[in-house]
Amino acid sequence: MNTTLDDLYRWMSALREDEHLEFKEAKVQYDSLKLFRYCVALANEGGGKLVLGISDKAPRAIVGTQAFLNPAEIKSKIFDKLRFRVDIEELICYEKRVLIFHIPSRPMGTAYHIDGAYLMRSTEDTLPMSEDRLRQIFNEGRPEWLMHGKRENYSAEQIVSLLDTQSYFDLIKLPYPATREAVLERFEKEKLIKHKDGKWTITNLGALLFAKHFDEFDGLTRKAVRVIIYDGTSKLKTKLDKVGNKGYAVGFEGLIDFINGQIPVNEVIGKALRQEVKMFPDITVRELVANALIHQDFSESGGQVMIEIYSDRMEITNPGVPSIPPERFIDEYESRNPILADLMRRLRICEEKGSGVDKVINAAEVFQLPAPDFRVAERHTVAVLFAHKEFEAMDHNDRIRACYQHCCLKYVMNEKMSNQSLRERFKLPENKAETISRIIKETVTDQLIKIDDPASASKRYARYVPFWA
Repeated sequence: MNTTLDDLYRWMSALREDEHLEFKEAKVQYDSLKLFRYCVALANEGGGKLVLGISDKAPRAIVGTQAFLNPAEIKSKIFDKLRFRVDIEELICYEKRVLIFHIPSRPMGTAYHIDGAYLMRSTEDTLPMSEDRLRQIFNEGRPEWLMHGKRENYSAEQIVSLLDTQSYFDLIKLPYPATREAVLERFEKEKLIKHKDGKWTITNLGALLFAKHFDEFDGLTRKAVRVIIYDGTSKLKTKLDKVGNKGYAVGFEGLIDFINGQIPVNEVIGKALRQEVKMFPDITVRELVANALIHQDFSESGGQVMIEIYSDRMEITNPGVPSIPPERFIDEYESRNPILADLMRRLRICEEKGSGVDKVINAAEVFQLPAPDFRVAERHTVAVLFAHKEFEAMDHNDRIRACYQHCCLKYVMNEKMSNQSLRERFKLPENKAETISRIIKETVTDQLIKIDDPASASKRYARYVPFWA
């Protein structure tokens, strides 16, 4: 705990505060209750630093603080109130006092609270944790749902009658074993089944992926994929409502074919012929459905993966909220269900390395679709694909979202966004460069992107990177 001026300036240069870093001016004083709340929230986020004496708005400046002139006293009060230790460091920067609270992470499986309120960090404040997040924390270290036994005391004959063992070997590109014992040995190695006292247990993972019929397993139908087709742009009139009955791996290709068969088509007139083109390219549907299956929260008993198709969009919903913010989906990856993700990758259903969202965004650009939208609600996550819109029909949010995603896509490809590249993304002529400049400026104002070289005076040749770069 020896913070240097270089460390401090590096923290200050961050475009945004995050769940691990918080600045407050507190020139004269700071409220003790607010301090306690931030200690709890930052600890619940994995630990972090609360820095007093620095302005929290960019460009940040060292203003100094007179709050908590006796660090030992407030350290003792924090421990008495919260029952965990926070180290406090005083730093003198150009004759101005800065106070740094080094807040540790909560222990695994434990969430800290203050007077019964379990808090987490949110923009410039703290707020109560969601039920979903608390359940995740309390379940840390426990056997995950996928490893639980769905049903027990099966014979070998029952295992192969309930699970589509042939599909496993077809998908993984291996020849089907000559003996049943070899089949069961492979399934046990993959943790799809368990063996004890001469009987077999099918795990939730095995049933979820390879069930021939979900309704053979109690409660599994709640995890089946539901596809709803609406007539128009609202939920007022339903044309079709269908729930799947096969395991994810067994039924994935059939599910994708069914969805693609329900997607509206657009008629495109070429040089000589009329062609019917699907509203959404296959790769976007495939990647987002696979992501929804893999990243769902299985502890949400009342939710299921749902695909809703409207005349102008498709919404793909999975239970649970992500562990990373949606604006970082393109460059970060953290699987809620790593065992499921690993197996589905080896079955060639998805890519575990996290390039799925990159492909979706790239396909949207290639097919000239509005940028997809990723929304997080209290208990579920939604990915939205939009039908084609002309640039003039796109609203402010459509354009800002497209600019940010294009900038991210360029960055992960080791390139930089420019006025020209964004203009090409929208397929606009050179005389629309000023329009593109306004979109870039608004996206910078929203703190989603930043100029790569602030020292450059040229706007025409400026290059931009995401805020997190």
